[in-house]
Amino acid sequence: MKLLVKFNLLLIVVFGLGLALIAINARSFLLEDAKTTVLGQAKLMAASSKATRDYTDEEISPILENTPEHKNEFLPQTIPFYAATVTFNRLRKSGPDFADYTYKEATLNPTNLTDRATDWEADIINHFRNDQGDRKKVREEEVVGERDSAVGPTLYLARPIPAESGCLTCHSSPSVAPKALIKRYGTQNGFGWHQNEIVAAQIISVPMSLPIKLANEGLRNLLITLGTIFFATIALIDIGMYFIVIRPLRRVSQSADRISTGEIDLPPLPVHGKDEIAEVTTSFNRMHTSLKKAMELLNG
Repeated sequence: MKLLVKFNLLLIVVFGLGLALIAINARSFLLEDAKTTVLGQAKLMAASSKATRDYTDEEISPILENTPEHKNEFLPQTIPFYAATVTFNRLRKSGPDFADYTYKEATLNPTNLTDRATDWEADIINHFRNDQGDRKKVREEEVVGERDSAVGPTLYLARPIPAESGCLTCHSSPSVAPKALIKRYGTQNGFGWHQNEIVAAQIISVPMSLPIKLANEGLRNLLITLGTIFFATIALIDIGMYFIVIRPLRRVSQSADRISTGEIDLPPLPVHGKDEIAEVTTSFNRMHTSLKKAMELLNG
C-alpha cells in the first residue's frame, strides 16, 4: 500500500472520529438553540396578542358597545380574547413560518365554552392563581414546559391573564352583563370574576418537531461545511505530501533502482533545504559517490 494512501486512511479515521464527536455534542446544543429560537418567536407572538387584546379593550370595545347592532345582537368583536385569537389565527395563515404555532386564551370559567381550559391548561392557570394568592412567592410572569399531545411532544409558553376592569362589564354578574351577551350565551357560565384575579392563561404551543427540524437542518449544514473543509484539507495535505515527501523519495527510489542495474554514472540528486528528506538525499548521494569510487578501484 502506497504511503500517501496510508496517510489518507489515517486522516479519514481521525477526521471521521472528530466529525462523530462534533455531531454528538452539537446535536444537543443546536436543539437547545432551536428551542430558544422557537420560544423567542412565541414570546413575540404572545406580546403581539396582548397588544391586540389591550387595543381592543381600550379603543374598539367602547365604540362597538354603543352601536345599535351590539344592543340587539352580541358582537364578539368587542371581546379582547376574540380579537387576539382571530389575529393570531390570521398570522398562522400568513406564511409557513407560523403555521405550526397554536394559540389559546384558556379560561377556567368562560362565557364561550370553546375557551374552557382543558385539564393541563387548568393546571397552569391554577399554578398562576396559587402564586398570586401566596404573597411569599414571587409571581411568575410565564411558564415554559413540554408535554405529550396528539401530535407528539409539544413545547408551550404560558402567561397569566388577570381580569381587568373592562372584563367585569361582562363577567362580574349576569345582572350587569349586556343583554345581548345573556341572550347568546345564557347566565350559567362566565360570571363571578373579580378584578385582578387570574382567570385565564395565554398559551402558545408548538410541536417539538419544529425545533427538532431546525436543529437537524443546522446539524446537516454544519456537517456539510465541516466535511467540505475536511476533504479540502486532505487535498491540500496530499499536494504538500507529494511535493515535500513523496516526489523526493520517489527520485531516490528510482535512482537506487537504476544504480542497482548497473547505471553507476548517474548525476547526484539535487538537495533542497535542510529537513529529513534533504538529509536522506544527501546520504544517498554520498553512498552513490562511495560506490562509484569503489567500482573504479575494482576496475582499476
